[in-house]
Amino acid sequence: MRSILLAAAAVIALASAASAQSTTRFYNSNGSSAGTATTYGNTTNFYDAKGNRTMSATRYGNTTNFYSANGRRIGSASR
Repeated sequence: MRSILLAAAAVIALASAASAQSTTRFYNSNGSSAGTATTYGNTTNFYDAKGNRTMSATRYGNTTNFYSANGRRIGSASR
């Protein structure tokens, strides 16, 4: 019984973590949507106004790596 409760708690925790993402919408000077950025964990994905992923950024410690839409590393920045 205890293992069933632990498994249920793990599933609930994973479901809560999966829904814990942040989305920011960007607007151009005309007021129409220019795209969005969605952050989940240490990765932010950037999308254009049509919903196509344009790039991503992943943070590891003090370094952020930037990747193109096809996953190629295009740069990094450190604090």
